Amino acid sequence: MTIKRRAFLGHMAAGSAIITMPGFLQGCGVQSATVLGQATPDNPFMTWFGVDQAATARVMSELTASGADAADLYFQHSRTNSLTLEDGIVSNASSNIAQGVGLRVVVGEQTGYAFTEDLTQPSMLAAARTASAIASGSAVVAPQSFNPLAMGDLYTTSVPWSDVGVEQKLPILKFVEEKARAMDPAIEKVAVYWGDGDERVMVATLDGRLVTDHRPMARITVVVTARKGEDVQTGYSNIAAREEFNWYSEERLTAMVKEAVDRTMIQFEARRPPAGEMPVILASGASGILLHEAIGHGMEADFNRKGTSIYSDMIGKKVAEPFVTIVDQASIPRERGALNYDDEGNKAGKTVLVEDGILKSYLHDQISAKQYGLKPTGSGRRQSYKYAPMPRMSCTFMEDGPHTKEEIIAAVDHGIICETYTNGQVQIGAGDYTFYVKNGWLVENGKITAPIKDVNIIGNGPESLKRITMVANDARLDTGGWTCGKDGQSVPVSQGIPTVLVSNMTVGGENVG
Repeated sequence: MTIKRRAFLGHMAAGSAIITMPGFLQGCGVQSATVLGQATPDNPFMTWFGVDQAATARVMSELTASGADAADLYFQHSRTNSLTLEDGIVSNASSNIAQGVGLRVVVGEQTGYAFTEDLTQPSMLAAARTASAIASGSAVVAPQSFNPLAMGDLYTTSVPWSDVGVEQKLPILKFVEEKARAMDPAIEKVAVYWGDGDERVMVATLDGRLVTDHRPMARITVVVTARKGEDVQTGYSNIAAREEFNWYSEERLTAMVKEAVDRTMIQFEARRPPAGEMPVILASGASGILLHEAIGHGMEADFNRKGTSIYSDMIGKKVAEPFVTIVDQASIPRERGALNYDDEGNKAGKTVLVEDGILKSYLHDQISAKQYGLKPTGSGRRQSYKYAPMPRMSCTFMEDGPHTKEEIIAAVDHGIICETYTNGQVQIGAGDYTFYVKNGWLVENGKITAPIKDVNIIGNGPESLKRITMVANDARLDTGGWTCGKDGQSVPVSQGIPTVLVSNMTVGGENVG
């Protein structure tokens, strides 16, 4: 059965799924836990649009008709939904279906790329001819059949998000709002943001691999505003994962709400610290944003291949103290940044970037790996079928060190702890950064003495990495809904870090006379 895109969008096939409503939501006005709708098959491209191996082979042959060193077809079908609840009222609700195929051919240093949302054979062949226009050689022998690789199991779901209705999600938002208001009488405004996605991809490569992946995603964010007299403060928290509906338990949601409320209420007591150069403790978890932005991007191979990264000639050299090990690992089950396969059809796994202080590897896609004479690290990622892949991070973190959090705090005579972050800017090549710290703590004489807020920290990623003098044994990935932007493409990521001590950093606080 072949269905054109327009026909598909208006078509609803018979199918059903059953969701058991968690007990803590039973009082939220839900009457039905049965969702009726169109069940998405494991491979909608073949089932709905007739893109079988023969059709794929014909498109691949056209794509490589003028020559190719590498080529791939990236099919994507994505359903996304969002809800916003503000002061008890649904202020926004949207659903979107996106589908299409991106066609890439690589010849030497050149890449030809085209895409189409029309998955009919004529449209795909026309796109293939457009992408292949960069080549001017002889046709290569494209595969006439493909070797289907097994689907991964890092983030399986019993009921896909495409089969979960608004009537199931809305009680979760109401529960979060009511829980936040009940935690403190000073809370005057609560906003809850929900997003979920059900994505299916299929990648066919010139060397005959055929990869399929089902990628679920969900995220919920709560933003609270509190007032005491004329003083108004805001705070937030969110949780995200490649999970399913039942992951949003009462315990997990309550912990998220408490974190948001605590972050907000502590600001009534907080102040800005003195400005200047001082030791800075990066709290475990969310401080991984610095590791990701100021250091991780510099270890992506495309920046090093172009010579724009400070790490471009540092493989095998010392970049940190011996107790520092940095890893990018896509194979962590259900993490927001997890991937069974990257967007080039390569198995995603674990790449040790820095081991015992020595730079060991970059993150490679197929193009950079070939130029370095290495195997890809499974790091080729793209925002959608409309974009060509590039080296990207997935779940990036620093491993445990030999110290404890208490030892690190005791080692600081005068400094700060950075705990939550909002805005930041990074110059990727050099690694210069500025981050805005929303919540933190003042440390004096080896003890935490007062909460702080509204702090800028300024530094250089590679230099800060060298200045890490202590690493605790409390490494954790942050569960927030992090999204990484690079060259106009956004992809979901995870990041984390143990408590670490950076011996010196510029802190933009108050100037004390």
